[in-house]
Amino acid sequence: MARYRGPKSKIARKFREPIFGPDKVLDKKNYPPGMHGNSRRRGKKSEYAIQLAEKQKAKYTYGVLERQFANLFDKAARKKGITGENLLKFLESRLDNTVFRLGIAKTRSAARQLVSHKHVMVNGVVTNVPSYQLKPGDVVEVREKSKSMELINNSLAGKKTFSWLSWDGGSYTGTFLNYPERDEIPENIKEQLIVELYSK
Repeated sequence: MARYRGPKSKIARKFREPIFGPDKVLDKKNYPPGMHGNSRRRGKKSEYAIQLAEKQKAKYTYGVLERQFANLFDKAARKKGITGENLLKFLESRLDNTVFRLGIAKTRSAARQLVSHKHVMVNGVVTNVPSYQLKPGDVVEVREKSKSMELINNSLAGKKTFSWLSWDGGSYTGTFLNYPERDEIPENIKEQLIVELYSK
C-alpha cells in the first residue's frame, strides 16, 4: 500500500511540529521549506487552507491515507458523541498506533513495520494489519520469537505510559483498556477544523 516515503523533516517544517518524532532540523529552521527560506512573504491563509492543513497534519501524524481517513471520519460521524473526538479515538485505537504508544516501537512507521512483519499478536492471534481497530479489552502481545529483538527492547527501555493502556513487561503484553478521552491524547491536532472541512 502507498505510504509517504519522502523527506520527513520537510513535512515537519511545513507544520512547524515534530510530526514524525523529535527532529533537530526544527531547532535550526523553524519555518516552512522553500527556495527563498524565511525571507519569503507568506500571505494570510484562507479558512479552507487552514482546515486542509490540519487534516493533512493528522494524516501524516497517524500515517493514514486519504481514503482510510475519510472512512474513519464517516464512522466517527455516525457514532454518538463529538465527531472530532470520535475521530481521534478511532485513530488512537489503530493497532500500529497502539504498538507505538505501548513503547514496542519508537515511531509509528516502525510500529507499522513490526505489525506487517507479523511480530505482534492480538488476543493470541497473529495480526499483520496495521489499521486493525482495537476494542476495549483487546490484548496486544509481542510474539514469543520476537521478544529478543534488539529494536523492540531498545524501544521499551524509554517507553512512556498512557492511562488507556496497561503494559506487563514480563510477558511483553499490553491491554487496550478503553478509548482515550480528548485531554489524554497528546497530539496537537485541532480536530474541529477537520470536522468543519468535511462538513462543507
